[in-house]
Amino acid sequence: MSKDVDQYFFNLITMLASSAWCQLGKIQDPVEGKIKKDLKGAQITIDMLLMLRDKTKGNLTKKEEEMLASAISNFQINYADEVTKCKVC
Repeated sequence: MSKDVDQYFFNLITMLASSAWCQLGKIQDPVEGKIKKDLKGAQITIDMLLMLRDKTKGNLTKKEEEMLASAISNFQINYADEVTKCKVC
């Protein structure tokens, strides 16, 4: 782990990322071992990441900011893709 990224911050982002990927149906739920979508839950997780970004503004290292921005961007793109797929279904 780099000095530029706090281990607890990294673990928090990783935990939220894991939840978001499960909610988007991209990976198996670790408890049930099944792929399932929860787009409402995914939106809440994305909103939590956005809130975290806003509340920590000015208190993160450059690498932490980049990591958080990348996670938010990836989830927003994947969320939009999944919503579009569900509308076509």
